[in-house]
Amino acid sequence: MTAHPPALTGTGLARSFGTHHAVVHADIALHPGTITGLVGPNGAGKTTLLLMLAGLLAPDRGVIATGDGTVDPQAVRARIGWMPDVFGTWESLTPREILVAFGRLNGVDRATADQRARELLAQVHLVEFTDHPASGLSRGQKQRLGLARALVHHPRILLLDEPASGMDPRSRIELRGQLRAVADAGAAVLVSSHILSELDEMVDDVVMMTGGHTRAPAPSAMARWRVRLVNQQADQAVVVELADDTAAAAYLAHYVTQGTPVAEFTRLGNALEQAYLDLNADRT
Repeated sequence: MTAHPPALTGTGLARSFGTHHAVVHADIALHPGTITGLVGPNGAGKTTLLLMLAGLLAPDRGVIATGDGTVDPQAVRARIGWMPDVFGTWESLTPREILVAFGRLNGVDRATADQRARELLAQVHLVEFTDHPASGLSRGQKQRLGLARALVHHPRILLLDEPASGMDPRSRIELRGQLRAVADAGAAVLVSSHILSELDEMVDDVVMMTGGHTRAPAPSAMARWRVRLVNQQADQAVVVELADDTAAAAYLAHYVTQGTPVAEFTRLGNALEQAYLDLNADRT
């Protein structure tokens, strides 16, 4: 984990709706330059937690603060870019008009907002739709516009709820690169997604959530690798658990330096999927 202080923390957060306790107790810390994955089953409280962190839903209990100790909801919200799972938009406006409007709402002057809108539309590959009504965009294109909207004011904290929903494979690959670029520029990024294989390739840290509680992944949740030597039959292969790609490379190098030929060295699933399965082992 990075040595930088967190850009945003949520401590002891709770939120109920009537008798339904959506979030019972949640602790989370988002660090600059880091992409954090938020993982859990449906109904775990992920979206409610995101809404509280985004300043769109007041917690019943707990504290949300930025790294410098700011707790004022309006001041916290000004530093956050928010992308919901369903992008609601003004259908009669063009993508450029939408982005300029959100830039203006976030205190950006008109000329700068217009320039920023054009930059972002190029970044999310929507230039050809710049001045066409947003009603003509597909679901995936609206998601890409939603990402641009979240980035329009250069937020230091980016929160995304199922951002790849409705995107085609190419757009999902591009999304991973775009979020990595945002994090590399110093922002703290939190992504909630059901697509665990994609999250595993993207995130630096993971927060699990179940039953309204945040939980750290089990330390034993490591990637599994199938290993078979040249002189072994398929049923003689062994499965080993390794902490990360560096550990896997070292394991394979051990055989290579000994001159032992390896016929198969294959990753089985991924660590994030295994952590999710471990978290929900009792689910029926």
